[in-house]
Amino acid sequence: MLGQLLHNAGIDAVILERQSGDYVLGRIRAGILEQVTADLIDEAGIGARMHAEGLPHDGFELLVAGRRHRVDLRTLTGGASVLVYGQTELTRDLMQARAIAGLKTVYQASDVAIGDFAGTRPFVTWRKDGRQHRLDCDFIAGCDGYHGVCRASIPEGAAQHFEKVYPFGWLGLLSETPPVSDELIYVNNERGFALCSMRSRTRSRYYLQVPLTDHVEAWSDDAFWAELRRRLDDEGRESLVTGPSIEKSIAPLRSFVAEPLRFGRLFLAGDAGHIVPPTGAKGLNLAATDVKYLSSALIEFYSGGSESGIDHYSERCLRRIWRAERFSWWFTNLMHRFPEEGPLAAKLQQAELDYLLHSDAGLRTIAENYVGLPLDFDGQRRT
Repeated sequence: MLGQLLHNAGIDAVILERQSGDYVLGRIRAGILEQVTADLIDEAGIGARMHAEGLPHDGFELLVAGRRHRVDLRTLTGGASVLVYGQTELTRDLMQARAIAGLKTVYQASDVAIGDFAGTRPFVTWRKDGRQHRLDCDFIAGCDGYHGVCRASIPEGAAQHFEKVYPFGWLGLLSETPPVSDELIYVNNERGFALCSMRSRTRSRYYLQVPLTDHVEAWSDDAFWAELRRRLDDEGRESLVTGPSIEKSIAPLRSFVAEPLRFGRLFLAGDAGHIVPPTGAKGLNLAATDVKYLSSALIEFYSGGSESGIDHYSERCLRRIWRAERFSWWFTNLMHRFPEEGPLAAKLQQAELDYLLHSDAGLRTIAENYVGLPLDFDGQRRT
């Protein structure tokens, strides 16, 4: 996305990818786009298929104590909604646009290293087809994830890390089956959290809260469907269409933030700088807004020489990141079971849900955060 936005502004950028293109497109990723992200995709000029195939969602359901409560996003937020469009498909659109434009992407780049980013002439080295390569550049964007080389190259003590690891994971199953409902269903059940999601009208994605000690090999498809039925209501059990899994995996849940996100001429964006639990559907969307801030800062620099956007990149991103981290943490604690915290915590959780689901202000809080705060949100009260 960053490469596409810079290309549209006439700025040359090279992308290095450790894996092959086929591997990248084979990974199962998020699928909920905030309006800010959809707007950025249009700004990048690759939104045609998203609008043709994406599924607009004006609300979602919370299934609590066996009863459904709809969160009407459009009504509660004054017209905002979200769009279901798989991150894998978005990546495909961006890769195709880059290939058509003849822009340089190096796949299967190994032994990537970065240097001199504290100075004025940073560089990147890598190996490809048995040969060593070097690229001298103006800036390095670390969009390479939590385990990437960019975050690992930051000098010790230069960044502060904040992290929380949750005592459970999400067991996810993807199947070529119609979704159980037209909208997402978030389930708070005494057996644990569940989520009924989708990637299209014919492809469904389901999740179950499981202990971190569980292994995906121990979960057959039949066992997954049986447990999902136990956590749904009668309506959900009646509507559920099962089938063989296309993909099945367990993802641990954690919150992580690195501060700052800029180190000289190196910038961290996306999972390289922050990770949120998937409960609030914020990971992809936060990465997109990082890229919006970073592309604007670089375009400002190249068009007029101003470094204001560069200097404020970390501050602007982190303000938005911490708000999304707060919502994801809060929503995770609200919807999951924490047996180790005892019966009092479970009762307090149920009391909070009872308040939220019967309060316009409570439902509005959920809706406003779910659809995503606008890029220019300044925290001021509005009437």
